[in-house]
Amino acid sequence: MQFSPDLDFARKLDAADPLAHWREQFLFPQHHGAPVRYFCGNSLGLQPKTVRGALLAELDHWAEHGVEGHFRGEQPWMYYHKFLQAQSAQLVGALPHEVVVMNTLTVNLHLLMCSFYRPTPQRYKIIMEAGAFPSDQYAMETQVRLHGLNPETTIIEVAPHPEKTGRHYLLTEEVLEAIEAAGDTLALVMFGGVNYYTGQFFDLQAVTKAAHRAGAIAGFDLAHTAGNLPLQLHDWGVDFAVWCSYKYLNSGPGGPSGAFVHERHANRPELPRLAGWWGHDESERFQMRKGFKPMYGAAGWQLSNAQILSFAAHKASLDMFAEAGMENLRAKSLQLTAYLEYLLDGINTETPRFTLITPRDAQARGCQLSLLTDDRGRALFDYLSENGVVADWREPNVIRFAPVPMYNSFEDVWHLAECIRNAPK
Repeated sequence: MQFSPDLDFARKLDAADPLAHWREQFLFPQHHGAPVRYFCGNSLGLQPKTVRGALLAELDHWAEHGVEGHFRGEQPWMYYHKFLQAQSAQLVGALPHEVVVMNTLTVNLHLLMCSFYRPTPQRYKIIMEAGAFPSDQYAMETQVRLHGLNPETTIIEVAPHPEKTGRHYLLTEEVLEAIEAAGDTLALVMFGGVNYYTGQFFDLQAVTKAAHRAGAIAGFDLAHTAGNLPLQLHDWGVDFAVWCSYKYLNSGPGGPSGAFVHERHANRPELPRLAGWWGHDESERFQMRKGFKPMYGAAGWQLSNAQILSFAAHKASLDMFAEAGMENLRAKSLQLTAYLEYLLDGINTETPRFTLITPRDAQARGCQLSLLTDDRGRALFDYLSENGVVADWREPNVIRFAPVPMYNSFEDVWHLAECIRNAPK
């Protein structure tokens, strides 16, 4: 599409947008009596208007039934995780029994690492991207130490080396070369689906195939990927994955996590795991006997019964995604992010003050653009905040913008660009 930098063009794009009506289903914080320009959905998504009703319904259910709420009503708490299964599977391209919603993100990462990181004297190394989100770094470090290994000699970090390449992101071939080089010492490839800092979307299918060729397990943290890009975890053969729900999935601060376990591992009770009673065979659960028998599929990694209030908020959001469709959201995301890229390039041509560190290949990114700024970067970020733009600052000098297709408009993007253009030089 040929873009134009004027406001009328942005409004024409909004008028032609088949997803524009979803914006009205969200609550925007206010700035001087007007809605903010919100570009921080990669950190915390906006609140869907349906969430309040979903929470109140569960509070009423609790008030009316007390403990019997586990077994009564249209959505008895006993089975609540099952009410999120179909939408979650659709969202990440999985079979229903391959997904479960439970716990929070890093808890699930540790639980699945306990099962799928099983180092031996020969095969013990982990490959991950350099500069992964700290939770992933800490999880890998402590899992390695749990097995009595040294993180310095066990964890291989693949880095882009911008001082040599001019790129702040990785090429797929660099990741594949690192996997091949590790060879039969490699136990696990554990990447983020989208790097939180640069916004790069990794080729998960290619990485999975390379990991399996090396005889290793392929796992992914999809915190910045689920609800951002279409996924096909089952078809790609991914062994396991985890994701949160409070970013692109708009399910509230600290919202529940999703977990994926490929069906090839669905009926492997011999897999080591940290177990809890909600993962035990449902038909025997209330017999309270010794001897753990995991449920079939991802549900066998559950620990405790559902956090109903957070699950209710999550269900309200998942219902919206199921109706809107990830393919439709991705189509708008590509256009929305490309439009922001076009406007930013125009501004930077006039007065160079930042570098786009997100891949320019639209297929290698989601709905995030990260700007590496000069020494005026913090002042620019503060100016945006003072003028009703909500973005994200990451040390030492990166501003992240996430134009989210579910609720951001093309006019939002235009106003963001104008605010940057008008910022003090």
